[in-house]
Amino acid sequence: MNQRTFLQSFVRNKLGMVGLFVVLVIVLVGICAPLITPKPTGYGSEILMPPSREHPFGTDNLGLDIFGEIVWGARASVYVSAIAVCFAAALGLPLGLISGYFGGRIGGVIDSLIEIFMTLPMMALTIVIAAVAGSSVTNVAIAIGVTSWPSLARVTRNATMRVAEMPFIEVSRCLGLSRRTILGKHVLINVIGPVMVNLTLVMATAVLSESGLSFLGLGDPNTWSWGLILKKAWDTGALVKSPNPIWWWTFPSLAIMLYVVCFNILGNAINDTLNPKAR
Repeated sequence: MNQRTFLQSFVRNKLGMVGLFVVLVIVLVGICAPLITPKPTGYGSEILMPPSREHPFGTDNLGLDIFGEIVWGARASVYVSAIAVCFAAALGLPLGLISGYFGGRIGGVIDSLIEIFMTLPMMALTIVIAAVAGSSVTNVAIAIGVTSWPSLARVTRNATMRVAEMPFIEVSRCLGLSRRTILGKHVLINVIGPVMVNLTLVMATAVLSESGLSFLGLGDPNTWSWGLILKKAWDTGALVKSPNPIWWWTFPSLAIMLYVVCFNILGNAINDTLNPKAR
């Protein structure tokens, strides 16, 4: 499927277009956060105020605008997702290509490494890495990326094995093309579809993991994130106190859910476009 055919097929997937639109909006909000609202700092005079014209999502126990917190939390989520995907791709993509194309002893070693990491509890391993490396948002993103590569490597390996058996790969070998050229120009372009689907799942998982780490107190306390907002609400008893400031924890929860669901929808739409039989 060429690029033009892919785009035409993807545009016809209405649910996929909705997912793509929401994802793009969140990414733009994160990138343009300083232009949308000032970073919430210090204290405010309007404490635990419900949603209003001045504060669309209400305020927290320090009088800070929750809308601003969520906008700056989107910035952190986009950053974490981007770093995690880069690290997962840098590790998983080449290892999957090498394992699937060469096989043999090299492939066996890489497969064993993938299996070992796949059996480890990823969330626990991420917590350990984040705790040892430090609680900065960059360290958290790297920890998530390091623990996300096995699934990408396995997907790349399986796709590469199928492509490596195709006739045009054998023709490329007979023409004397180098292995690097075959992998870079012929194999990679034909496995990019499954890789793209997996990367969307990595981005969704990255936000869930970062939110979980922040909720557990392992996130960056100097950077707003959706998980940090929930942690502050939980620490002050906002989820159980009466009257309950429901707006404090509802809006960041909805932001996390929207981000994760839309990335999963986008991944499914890409998969359906590339492989109509999988619908």
